Amino acid sequence: MDSMEFKLSELLKEVQLNYSPQFSKLVNDTVSSIKSSIDKIPEDYKVTSDLAPNFVRDIGADKVEFKFKKPSVFKIGGSYSIQSLTRPELNVDLIIRLPKECFHEKDYLNYRYHGKRCLYLCLLKKYLEKSSSIDRVEWSTLQNEARKPLLIVYPAAKLVDGFFVRIIPSATSIFNIAKLNLTRNNIHNSNNEGSSVQATPKYNSSILEDMFIEDTELINKFFLEWKELREALILLKVWARQRSSIYAHDCLNGFLLSIILAHLASRQQINKSMKAIEMIRITLNFIAASETWSRGLYFPKEGQGNITKEERIQLKGSFPVVICHPSGAFNLAFRMSRIGFTQLQDEAASTLKCMEKCRGGGFEEVFMNKIDYAVKYDYCMRINFKGHKELYASGFCSDEECWRLYEEKIHAILAKGLNDRAKFIRVIWRNAKCQWSVNDGLSVLDKEPLFIGISVSNLEKAFRMVDIGPNAESKEEALEFRKFWGEKSELRRFKDSRIAESTVWECQKWERHLILKKIAEHVLSRHLSLSKENIVVVVDQLDFSLAHGAADPISHSGNLLEAFDALSKRLRLIGNLPLKVSSVQPLDSAFRFTSVFPPEPHHLANEKIESLRLNKLVPSCIQPLEIMIQLEGSGNWPMDEIAIEKTKSSFLIQIGESLQKKWGMTCTATEDDVDVLMSGYAFRLKLLHERALSLIGSDQRSRVHSADKKLLIRSQHASMINGLQSLYPIYGPVVRLAKRWAASHLFSACLVEEAIELLVAYLFLNPLPFDAPCSRITGFLRFLQLLSNYDWTFSPLVVDINNDLSQSDKKEINDNFLLRRKGQGENGENVGPVMFLATVYDKASEAWTGLSPSALELKRLVAYARSSANLLTKLTFQDEIGPFRWECILRTPLNNYDAIIILHKDKLAYPQRLLFSSEVVNGTQVAKGHASKFFQPFLLPKDLKCRPEELKNKLLKEFSTTFQLWHDSLGGDAIGLTWRKSNPTKKRKQEEVVEEEYDPRKVLKAVGEVGKGFVRSVYFLRPPRIAN
Repeated sequence: MDSMEFKLSELLKEVQLNYSPQFSKLVNDTVSSIKSSIDKIPEDYKVTSDLAPNFVRDIGADKVEFKFKKPSVFKIGGSYSIQSLTRPELNVDLIIRLPKECFHEKDYLNYRYHGKRCLYLCLLKKYLEKSSSIDRVEWSTLQNEARKPLLIVYPAAKLVDGFFVRIIPSATSIFNIAKLNLTRNNIHNSNNEGSSVQATPKYNSSILEDMFIEDTELINKFFLEWKELREALILLKVWARQRSSIYAHDCLNGFLLSIILAHLASRQQINKSMKAIEMIRITLNFIAASETWSRGLYFPKEGQGNITKEERIQLKGSFPVVICHPSGAFNLAFRMSRIGFTQLQDEAASTLKCMEKCRGGGFEEVFMNKIDYAVKYDYCMRINFKGHKELYASGFCSDEECWRLYEEKIHAILAKGLNDRAKFIRVIWRNAKCQWSVNDGLSVLDKEPLFIGISVSNLEKAFRMVDIGPNAESKEEALEFRKFWGEKSELRRFKDSRIAESTVWECQKWERHLILKKIAEHVLSRHLSLSKENIVVVVDQLDFSLAHGAADPISHSGNLLEAFDALSKRLRLIGNLPLKVSSVQPLDSAFRFTSVFPPEPHHLANEKIESLRLNKLVPSCIQPLEIMIQLEGSGNWPMDEIAIEKTKSSFLIQIGESLQKKWGMTCTATEDDVDVLMSGYAFRLKLLHERALSLIGSDQRSRVHSADKKLLIRSQHASMINGLQSLYPIYGPVVRLAKRWAASHLFSACLVEEAIELLVAYLFLNPLPFDAPCSRITGFLRFLQLLSNYDWTFSPLVVDINNDLSQSDKKEINDNFLLRRKGQGENGENVGPVMFLATVYDKASEAWTGLSPSALELKRLVAYARSSANLLTKLTFQDEIGPFRWECILRTPLNNYDAIIILHKDKLAYPQRLLFSSEVVNGTQVAKGHASKFFQPFLLPKDLKCRPEELKNKLLKEFSTTFQLWHDSLGGDAIGLTWRKSNPTKKRKQEEVVEEEYDPRKVLKAVGEVGKGFVRSVYFLRPPRIAN
């Protein structure tokens, strides 16, 4: 048994129901209770619309009175009848046959059947609620179809969690099937009088569904005696339920899956020699690529001829997808929309790709990963129609319900407005999913918002600022264009001299991700008379965390790159060096667009500092940007490490002097590096010893000096990430959000920015089961899910940006990983990285996660990521409620630490980056300090150092054995402290000694002294835990 088969067998054990005698008894007892309750209803009880007047009125039914007769047949159907119930949904379908005596022969007209069907259930509910064996009875709907309610019965006996019985009425033999022909119109009302009468295929199919719902001969024939087929069905249900976009009323359900499997079995495309996983592959391939769908799926009964050509044409003309009932009179897939089916085919193709390309046969991606709208689509939208009476101005129900018509209408508007920007648009309104009673009628079903998911075709198209319409000469097309776009349409002359209608979406470069939002808001508010407050597009809700004031500092990146180009040219032109500069490479993340706050040009960081009259305050901290220089090769370098470093320092000083003399640039030198002020930026020059390059890939690499080795790795990382950023422009914003999140939750010390860049890179390089993200919020959510769901204990995360890793490299990485984990098992301690991030330049994961995060830090990271991902998903689907708001994703709970240091926010190096002022609600204040007068964030710069960083380093130096520091390197005003574990050998005596000598409050007061001038207050929350 291979790993995939083993995992599937374990999954089946988890989701498959054990049809034990106890469960069978529970089902039989519940059904018996239902029957006995129904038997108590008086025969010939007169039923009128008074039982559900609002429902009858809203569906437009007339002549709905009838005398009650008991159901002639009770039959258990659904998944339970073929032993394919799939947890967590443990519902048994009880089909009750409505008596023919309750209906007139023409009750198929004008929703009379639907009205009587509902009233029959209302009477049943009234008597069921009186039974002591029944806990409660609720309303639900059949496939989200509000005009076809059903009853959910929960038994009083709580033997199985989540168990209930669905009461579904059937209409077997009540009407003449010919009267429900797809070409007939069976809704006669004022709306279609005097006009060409349209057929009502959906309405007719809705009644036909009830007439054929008992006919399960086809399914029983294959499933009852075929264990592997049942297992394949159960696993396909798990697969479909994990995908919100296809497990929906207009796409797929468990019944249709069983029908597709039965079709393949009837055609011998799957047989009894196959395992469940083989059947799944064949089924997915059939869904994704079979040409049969263009003709339709048919089940001719034995001894009968095939369905006629005319009937097939009629079915295909009425429905986008046809799965014909064996009788030939009814399309089982009448609810499936063209968009839903296209999405289904795409999901099936994507799943097959996962099985082929993903690790372990794609088990995690196919069966375990929840693929809901928020994580799947690039742009998610909600439209609130509550109280929007135009929705049902023409009635709630015609051939289709008004909600389904609006789904189609909104899809058409967005498809026209977004044009080639969108690859997929999924519009879905699960309005009948909410708690609902038929007594309230249909008008309350607008409470739930309509949901839209949009997948972008590519960013170049999505971020396009001008849409060119028809030429001015094409009068009709131009008129239609202006009618659609309204005031946004304007006539323009283009560079090729063409004069055409166009729409222009003007915005700054860093705001282009909002273009799609602007288009959607414009066309929906124009054509649906909606206010923009009722249209919520999830795209820019977290942009506040990346902004400085009104603008995104990424807007200065162009100036930065120009300054770097000018500096690198000057460095190459220096002629008085013993060895010429051969290459200049930027190392800082600002150069690859992944810095959360790339530096803005500083008024005083120029070639010559002059006394300037400034209208605004100048920041006193200048963020230095590291640049790596390489010199020409030479054999005259010393061999001693100290001598090499001294030689490098002298080279850097000479470079600084040359820049000062030749171009008048301001340079400051230290023993380790040289800072150059130019064009508003501070560039920090680092020199790579050329011998380090010659040792790359050789066994002598370990001999490379540690500083050179670090530089070398950073340069390789920078060039790889730079290349990735050029391929995926949205990569940068996603990384910036991820870094901001990690810092805001005080993880700056344990998750370095390069590690975050690699984690996000993995999402773009290994996007399955999705496409690569094309929006910052979707990419950020996937980052959080990767962090929280990845199996860090048993799997290395390999990031292969340029496909450089050979099979032997991958084997080496795996061997390194297993070696570290083996050592961990023997000693009971962490040996090597807990988060194993491997790349072509770092196969042992030493560079970025070698020392941190530790096991405890990773556990905290995973918990925070899971919580943030859940909140982000929740906010995508609903409005901000109470304390659950978008900013909560970036607001860390301070009560999770043992002590908290609060800094004076006006003494932070970059106070404008502070997201929220920290306040400690719980805890005892043990120290309080006044702000220092010696440091101001807005003064003339004395040096390039950041004082809060100095405070952090001092605390690490003096208290590293006492507590662990958690801080925000991007500008937070809180530092979290957690006590390090102490391990006394003799517990009681040691506890007494600890209490005498080690008072945590005294320690925290000492912390306040170390940070005097910067620390506003220190809070004590929890004492240290003394371990055995």
